[in-house]
Amino acid sequence: MKSLILAIDQGTTSTRAIAFEAAPEGGLRPVAVSQIELEQHFPHPGWVEHDAAEIWAATLQTCREVIRKAGGVGRFVAIGITNQRETSVLWDAATGEPLHRAIVWQDRRTADVSGKLAAAGHEPMVQAATGLILDPYFSASKFAWLLDAVPGARARAGAGEVKVGTIECWLIWKLTGGASHVTDATNASRTSLMDLATRTWRSDLADLFKVPMSVLPEIRGCADHLGDCDPSLFGAALPIHGAAGDQQAALVGHGALKAGDAKITYGTGAFLVANVGSKPVASASRLLGTLGYAADGQIAWALEGSIFSAGSAIQWLRDGLKVITESRQSEAMAQGLKDNGGVYLVPGFTGLGAPWWEPEARGTIVGLTRDSGPAQMVRAALESLAYQTRDLLDALAKDGAPKLKVLKVDGGVTANAFAMQFVADICDVVVERPAFQEMTALGAAKLAALGVGLIDDLEDHPVEAPARWTPRMAADERARLLKGWRGAVRAAIIAAHPEDA
Repeated sequence: MKSLILAIDQGTTSTRAIAFEAAPEGGLRPVAVSQIELEQHFPHPGWVEHDAAEIWAATLQTCREVIRKAGGVGRFVAIGITNQRETSVLWDAATGEPLHRAIVWQDRRTADVSGKLAAAGHEPMVQAATGLILDPYFSASKFAWLLDAVPGARARAGAGEVKVGTIECWLIWKLTGGASHVTDATNASRTSLMDLATRTWRSDLADLFKVPMSVLPEIRGCADHLGDCDPSLFGAALPIHGAAGDQQAALVGHGALKAGDAKITYGTGAFLVANVGSKPVASASRLLGTLGYAADGQIAWALEGSIFSAGSAIQWLRDGLKVITESRQSEAMAQGLKDNGGVYLVPGFTGLGAPWWEPEARGTIVGLTRDSGPAQMVRAALESLAYQTRDLLDALAKDGAPKLKVLKVDGGVTANAFAMQFVADICDVVVERPAFQEMTALGAAKLAALGVGLIDDLEDHPVEAPARWTPRMAADERARLLKGWRGAVRAAIIAAHPEDA
């Protein structure tokens, strides 16, 4: 019986495929999974790249393994895709080969472009149209950089010989053998080129960022038919019927579908997405206005706060400082201390995201004494997740959002009970983690299942939440710790701009 959805989850550190089955009691449940780690490249300070060809090879391998494990391609009805957002690819339209490494969302090489546009007074117009501020995080300046960096690419763009897109766009092109150059509206909303109100590309924004309209994909809904796979890849022309950027897919996966619902995903970075309902909300606190999802006539808008370094701070402790040999050691080390000893880590390894938006900031440690050691560093890194989350929730409150009763969480870091309790304490909110952690893949699967009629709506069977952390920190202790954190953030920003000190 055909009842399976193949979800492709192409993330920053790995490529994963999961087969989801339509359960008899309703909803979707995972039945097979395959995952391959992804190498990151750091050619210069602040630059982060991926090999798009490696991403494609890993996608093929994981999909084929999952199809085999699940009993063959005949059991599948559709493919859904979710992806690391903003990461940008330039490729040859004839051969499908990438012309440069992909520029990853964390990359800061175009900070000067964003700075010049802001200095020229363009940010209010860009923010009003797109919901986004001017920052190298977003795709438009990455597209332009690729077109300038690859010899002849701009001239070839005018002849239709090269294309650009984010990762899901690239994968759809490859899966369909070049038949579909499309993106979904959530990924398009992260480029700085899409008008939020109309969900179409704006030529004035394309001109501003120097991205020719001819290289851009067509924008589709998140549960639309996006093309059919080349049958030589998996043995059947499976339809691609759902796509969303990873954070929006996680919103759908969590079932955070009502205004006032919010989730945060703690992965390489951390991303708070709050559903604000059927109308866009302009942020006065430098959060991002963005599309939550657009599927089957349903549209939800969101405010988002982006933390650039979350799980990557733990990876730095392991791979850079080598104070731990595996990430799970961090919990026991942090719990072994009575407090942080006055040590704060501001993990601005690739700049600071919302609400600060300081692309030139770098990692900063304050409060070190002779008593400080590896355990204090580990605890400070874990605590930084909570402090940064609190900054986002405070910004959300300033934009008029009601105080959250429950913060839904997912991602690898949520396995760390110390970190999740500290988030609950510092943010003064109940933290809720579902039993099944792969919310991004589940969201993509839900969208594809909706697109082919396997489920009737996105609210089909809410996710269980077996793990909950409730606040237990005294208010005066919370205030003291937050005061120390804000001083550390000020120090990081001053270090990035010594001329202003």
